[in-house]
Amino acid sequence: MTGLILAAPGSGSGKTTVTLGLLRALRQQGMPVRSAKSGPDYIDPRFHAAASGAECVNLDAWAMPQERIRALAAGDTPLIIEGAMGLFDGAPPTGKGATADLARMLGLPVVLVMDVSHQAQSAAAVASGFANYSDVDVVGVILNKVGSPRHERMLRRALVPTDLPVFGAIHRQFGLETPSRHLGLVQAEERPDLEAYLDQAAGILRESVDIPALMAQCRPLIGATQPVPTLPPPAQRISIARDAAFAFAYPHLIDAWRAQGAEISTFSPLADQPPPPADLVILPGGYPELHTGKLAMNTRFLQGLRNAAAIYGECGGYMMLGDGLVDANGTRHAMAGLLRLETSFAKRKLHLGYRDLRPLGGLWEMPLKAHEFHYATTLRADGPPLFQAQDAEATALPDMGLRNGNVTGSFAHVIDRAT
Repeated sequence: MTGLILAAPGSGSGKTTVTLGLLRALRQQGMPVRSAKSGPDYIDPRFHAAASGAECVNLDAWAMPQERIRALAAGDTPLIIEGAMGLFDGAPPTGKGATADLARMLGLPVVLVMDVSHQAQSAAAVASGFANYSDVDVVGVILNKVGSPRHERMLRRALVPTDLPVFGAIHRQFGLETPSRHLGLVQAEERPDLEAYLDQAAGILRESVDIPALMAQCRPLIGATQPVPTLPPPAQRISIARDAAFAFAYPHLIDAWRAQGAEISTFSPLADQPPPPADLVILPGGYPELHTGKLAMNTRFLQGLRNAAAIYGECGGYMMLGDGLVDANGTRHAMAGLLRLETSFAKRKLHLGYRDLRPLGGLWEMPLKAHEFHYATTLRADGPPLFQAQDAEATALPDMGLRNGNVTGSFAHVIDRAT
């Protein structure tokens, strides 16, 4: 079990493109490799999986205990972890959950991906500062968005006194930008050019980065020494929506439920499939607001929901269970009508952060760790709430979600049980 972490001084440095290019290049060379993403993220892991051919796991140092992270990181092939935001950026007030915490928990080295498009010699001060700021072992850098051969020579010369190896210099590229929308990148399955994009990124990495020298930095992971209780399955037979509208389900939760004996099936609301027979139907988060017209017309799917024994919705799935959803153009679409909930994207408002949840009823029976990330506004929510909630600073938040008999949901995405 070996690995390394690709981190950065800040967001937008190019970590994702570098990670995807590295994963695809290693796969093309016939080297088995796994990947992980730091923190709560549904979209990057799907790109990772497409690039490497192996499932990508989320490692969340805020929501998961150390032993869970070590167990999830374990494996027989090298593990490449993509950081989130800046190396030391985490939840307030202390920065808990930062990529640096993963480095400490797993004992892994860090390679900084640096956006040097607006720097020359100052890049050396940034790299040196990050390398000497804490006990995290920064073992080198990859220079990204280099402007010219002359610019590269200046950067390399400036970095010599830092004793930090430069594993590569990637010159400014055009055509590798990843299209985005309000919640981040367009999903991997929505890109018809995905394979060409990944192959292009791999070619750039091979030309610009000393991949053997980079992979030689991989170090043995610190393994788990004791088991940590996982979140028990909320039902024996679970049917989970899975398509472009409802794609935000964490594989580590589903895998843990299967390992505990739960029977998992999937269906596609966009294809107008009703849920298979189950004790519980789960509508994960995603982008139902992009497909409201189609979903509102899919009668087999909607009737299947209304006949379900129990339903739980998260974020997009929660909105689908409501009476109506107003899209970005101001048009209201009727939803499933199982919760007294009206939501809207006509006036966007960001809701973002980790959440500590205490169930007030419904299918969950223990405190949970979760996160919230959406731009929807709630126009109406009538009924008993599902959770008491606090943010990462233990500040009480308004109660979250709704319960209506066997139908429950909220904007929170559950990550793990609280320990």
